[in-house]
Amino acid sequence: MFIIGIAGGTGSGKTTVVKKIVEALPEGSVAVIPQDSYYKDQSDMPLEERLKTNFDHPDAFEWPLFAQQIADLKAGRAIEQPTYSYVISTRMKETVHVEPRDVIIVEGIMALYDKTLRDQMDLKIFVDTGADERLLRVVTRDMAERGKDLDTLIKKYRDVLKPMHEEFIEPTKAYADIIIPLGGENRKAIAMLQRYVKAILNEKKKL
Repeated sequence: MFIIGIAGGTGSGKTTVVKKIVEALPEGSVAVIPQDSYYKDQSDMPLEERLKTNFDHPDAFEWPLFAQQIADLKAGRAIEQPTYSYVISTRMKETVHVEPRDVIIVEGIMALYDKTLRDQMDLKIFVDTGADERLLRVVTRDMAERGKDLDTLIKKYRDVLKPMHEEFIEPTKAYADIIIPLGGENRKAIAMLQRYVKAILNEKKKL
C-alpha cells in the first residue's frame, strides 16, 4: 500500500490533482479519503451554534479518528468513513464503507497538519496556488454552486480563509516532499507525479 497526502488552500486545485492521479492508475486501485469527512460531530449543540463553525481551523477536525482510520486501512482493515453535512454543520448517521486499496489518497486543506496522520504517509504533496487565484476560484465556485453573494464571500475571505490559511495551512508546506505550483494547471508536474506513483506501484508488485 502507498499512502499519499495532498494538502493546499481552499481553491488551490487539490481536487484536480487527485483526479489526475486516479485517472492514471488502474481502475479500483485507489481510495480517496477526504479530510472534510472528519469534521467533529456537533449534534449535541444547538443549530445556531453549529452554524458558527470555523471549518478552516484545526479544532474543527477529529484528528484521532482520522489518523486511526488511515492506520486501519494501512493494516489491511476496511473502515466506515464518516460523512458530514455543511447544511446542518454536523456529522450524519450514514457512513461510507472503504476497503483497503493499493493507493490511499488523503486529501484536504490540512492533510499535512497532524503529525500522527502525516507520519503514515509515503508521499506528501502541497498544492501551491497564489492567493489571488484561489480567491477567484472560491468566489466563482461559491456563487455558482452555493448561491453566495460577492460581499459575503469577500468578507469570509478576509476574516476567515486568509488568516486561517496563513496560520495553519501555509506552514504545512514545509512537510511536503513535492510542491506543485499552480495546482491542476501544472501539467508537467502532474505528469511527473503520475509516472512516479506508477513506478512505485510497479516496484511494490515485484516484491
